[in-house]
Amino acid sequence: MKKTMKLILPMFAAGIISFPCSTFAGNEDRAGQAGATELLINPWGRSSGWGGANTSSVRGLEAQFLNVAGTAFTKKTELQFSRTLWIADIKINSFGFTQRVGATGVLGLGIMSMDFGDIPITTVDLPEGGIGTYSPQFLNLGISYAKAFSDNIYGGINLKVISEAISDVQAKGIALDAGIQYVTGKYDNIHFGISLKNVGPRMRFRGDGLSFRGTVPSTGVTMTVEQRSAEFELPSLVNIGGAYDFYLPNDSSAQKTHRITFAANFTSNSFSKDQFTFGVEYGFRSFLMVRAGYTYEKGMSNDDERTTCFTGPNAGFTVEIPMNKAKGSTFGMDFGYRATQPFNGVLYICARMNL
Repeated sequence: MKKTMKLILPMFAAGIISFPCSTFAGNEDRAGQAGATELLINPWGRSSGWGGANTSSVRGLEAQFLNVAGTAFTKKTELQFSRTLWIADIKINSFGFTQRVGATGVLGLGIMSMDFGDIPITTVDLPEGGIGTYSPQFLNLGISYAKAFSDNIYGGINLKVISEAISDVQAKGIALDAGIQYVTGKYDNIHFGISLKNVGPRMRFRGDGLSFRGTVPSTGVTMTVEQRSAEFELPSLVNIGGAYDFYLPNDSSAQKTHRITFAANFTSNSFSKDQFTFGVEYGFRSFLMVRAGYTYEKGMSNDDERTTCFTGPNAGFTVEIPMNKAKGSTFGMDFGYRATQPFNGVLYICARMNL
């Protein structure tokens, strides 16, 4: 235990110390230079309902995206499916599960696939198309492991495989996430969390689509010329968050009928502006939860300075239905919404089973 504390506490200290220095560290000059930006999309409805403000208190499978340490709170088995109606008629399907292994460990698997629909093929000679369609295939696969190091400290790591492809060009890569959550207070109602996301080697597109037939002027010989695409970096970031739970009535740890949670998160992005997110959630026992949040980044209120289509507000709710009280199994539905301008916003619909 002492060795674990020696490893974890310096990481917390480093995050806390670096917070004031990195508050305005978002590198606007590098905006748009990263690739694989689908890694920044949260496909899960519960945490998206308050903008991801719950970095420090997220639980279960969806913690694999926000802070993988939260998957360590899985009691037995959790299954989840999500359907996201993203911007510009893009649809996202996500599926995964977490499974407790041993006394304190949890394994997780998460898959996110993006559906862009059929896009007309155009060329310089045929700019109007009419020669067929193509459909990009974006797939993220995450395999995670999290562990409770004590009653207060939880940590985890997530390995992601990234794939972006069309019929004749593709890019593949890997990335790593790591996170820590610390829980304290009389009723475990004070939460702190730090997560590091999307750290990995550069990616590059390869394939026959980058080659063409050309003629050497001096010899007249026809040959295939392969163009090299430029490498691109992954959109790495750091999340630092905290949350506090208020229970009503609060005279006994067993009487947690009503809960109000206030949460805040700071995101330091390597390739875009930093973000501040604030959220609040009301929970009636474990049956009903209603939440809302607001995400702010510099210039988002000015049309001339905005670099995102998201306008800030987020909202959502969860309904959890007990299936077997003896085993503690439940079935839940999560709904989330993020406001955008333009487009018609983003809608999340998620189904979840705890077995």
